Amino acid sequence: MELACLDLEGVLIPEIWIAFAEKTGIEELKATTRDIPDYDVLMQQRLRILDEHGFGLPQIQEVISELDPLDGAREFLDWLRERFQVVILSDTFYEFAMPLMAKLGYPALLCHKLEVNDQGRITDYLLRQRDPKRQSVRAFQLLNYRVIAAGDSYNDTTMLTQAEAGILFHAPQNVIDEFPQFPAVHTFADLKQKFLESSVIHSA
Repeated sequence: MELACLDLEGVLIPEIWIAFAEKTGIEELKATTRDIPDYDVLMQQRLRILDEHGFGLPQIQEVISELDPLDGAREFLDWLRERFQVVILSDTFYEFAMPLMAKLGYPALLCHKLEVNDQGRITDYLLRQRDPKRQSVRAFQLLNYRVIAAGDSYNDTTMLTQAEAGILFHAPQNVIDEFPQFPAVHTFADLKQKFLESSVIHSA
């Protein structure tokens, strides 16, 4: 059996923190794992900035409610689910992602959770585990799945390395340059082709 593992933000949906940064005008919140590989450093920076500006979960969810999946993402996901078992592996949070999961047809999603106080302030974040994307792929392989994975950021590269086949999608040039071992594509049509080429069950 083959399993397709996809990153979420930047692959199927817009980057939530970037959308919030654009809405609020806070440039520092545009940093993502494309820019800062250490996820803990990135999240501590985000929480500090939110506190400084008095923003909490309700304000972020308001912006998320206005977002839609990337053009072609729902159609691509439907195509992929006809051919593979599909799991979304993300470093986002259920509190952010669920409204967009409805627009994607509720695919299986493994991600993290937030701690939020009664005032809506985000006080902490709870990682499912360290290096969760790679560990998830490894667990699927122990269940005798052959994994093809696609992502766009530094935090996807251990998942891509662990998988039997890894693909960079919508990745910035710095990530493409640093990880030349992964094929890099930028359209859903090309991503379909790479999945078929990487499969031992389906053929291009």
